[in-house]
Amino acid sequence: MKPDRMDWILRGGTVADGSGGEPVRADVGVAGDRIAAVGDLSKAAAANEFAAEGLLVTPGFVDVHTHSDAYLLVEPAAPSKIRQGVTTEITGNCGASAAPRWPGYAMPSDWLEQKYPGDWRSVAEYRALLAAQKPAVNSAMLIGHRAIRAAVMGVEARAATKDEIAKMQVLLEAALEEGGAGLSTGLVYAPAMFAQPEEIQALAKVVARRGGIYATHMRSESGRLLESIDEALDVARASDARLQISHLKTAGRANWGKLGAVLEKIRAAQEECVEVASDRYPYTASCTDLDVILPTWAAQGGRAAILARLRDPAERAKIRAEMAEARDEKYWETVWVGSSRHPENAPFAGKPIAVAAEAWKLHPLDAALRFMDMDELFTGGIFFGMSEENMWKILAEPWVMIGSDASIRAPWGPLSHDHPHPRAYGTFGRFLRAALDGKTVSVGEAVRKMTSLPAEQFRLKDRGAIRAGAFADIVALDPKTFRDVATYEKPHQFCEGLSAVWVNGALTIRDGKDTGGRGGRYLTA
Repeated sequence: MKPDRMDWILRGGTVADGSGGEPVRADVGVAGDRIAAVGDLSKAAAANEFAAEGLLVTPGFVDVHTHSDAYLLVEPAAPSKIRQGVTTEITGNCGASAAPRWPGYAMPSDWLEQKYPGDWRSVAEYRALLAAQKPAVNSAMLIGHRAIRAAVMGVEARAATKDEIAKMQVLLEAALEEGGAGLSTGLVYAPAMFAQPEEIQALAKVVARRGGIYATHMRSESGRLLESIDEALDVARASDARLQISHLKTAGRANWGKLGAVLEKIRAAQEECVEVASDRYPYTASCTDLDVILPTWAAQGGRAAILARLRDPAERAKIRAEMAEARDEKYWETVWVGSSRHPENAPFAGKPIAVAAEAWKLHPLDAALRFMDMDELFTGGIFFGMSEENMWKILAEPWVMIGSDASIRAPWGPLSHDHPHPRAYGTFGRFLRAALDGKTVSVGEAVRKMTSLPAEQFRLKDRGAIRAGAFADIVALDPKTFRDVATYEKPHQFCEGLSAVWVNGALTIRDGKDTGGRGGRYLTA
């Protein structure tokens, strides 16, 4: 039963309700923080009206793989996300979360450089500080494995003992009790790469008992991709936790042919009733710290130890020799420079590393080592190693949702100084544009992948749908002009064609401009 008078009526839009069906013409009424009615509301009244004729009206998009936990405290307006229609972010991915921050755990380096409005340690303290900033978007935070592991055993490059695993379980239980949405791992990064399957399974069992989710940046997305898929699925089977395989990809040309086997393994597990899904961004380049390409032994012990090795002539020569043996000359054609800290390196941001190598009269491998040294490991790397054909095949799978793998950014202020991957600004515009242009799944299915599918997988109650009773997270966009603009060379650019966004009933964007209204909340099951 709809209220006598609503706060908003969006009139005459074409509604893609998140279910996957074809969009239909309907009005949408909002009362408070909920959708009050959907259909013909020509006889209904509202305090405010929005003309949605010619616009596509959808649930707010859910970005299921982000690293915005700390940045939401710095730039709570979340401009790079809200301007592409994102109303909810799943944070704390790849094994690193903003909380808990117990002794022994150091947050990622780019987070540590920021100034925050207050301090926090526990998940509860983080949530209180976040609420005080009045964020524009909703968020739910996974608990990073690195945060839990470091609190128990620091950065030691070894397997955990049974006692240490038990202590991790206690810490994880407490973090989940305070509002963590599940557990994430980044098993490609040191020292998490030394965690054995039994450690991950034990922690995933804690998550499963609380109905949470286990999200993993697997041990390999290239040479040992199939083995890593098996490991992730074994964790789900052993723990009974829902599994989210982060940014599913086949990295490196030599591994492109493995996609069929990857999909077969996942589909077979689903037939066994293993709850497994995945996410992906619509780009063929990945982005992470440039030092991820260092040999495993050289990447241990934290920043000071790694830099000491790079600055020791004998150790550097050993590192170089191993890297040269592991990668052929063509590999370096796929590497670009992302963010850079040293002022002398700034001209090379957003360019192939070969450009810097030529300017410095160095081999690209030596240029990479020079960047790491000069930037003190703050160099970002953009790696063009994926197949576009495989990307679209992955994105078309009915269990694959959309995740940017990016923190929020802004073209102004403290989050404007780095050089991010364009996915930070363009992921959802790029994917939906492809659907609107008939290049991938239908528009209704594309919207489902960005709304109700992630809401179901992450148990976001009453989210991801345009229906009476659902929370009023709503996007209105121009289907003719909505598109991504951000590029690898110039990433700090908002999507075009976004008309309006409501978050929990609060009008946040109107006519493509920020209203100052913020209705974001921290979400718990």
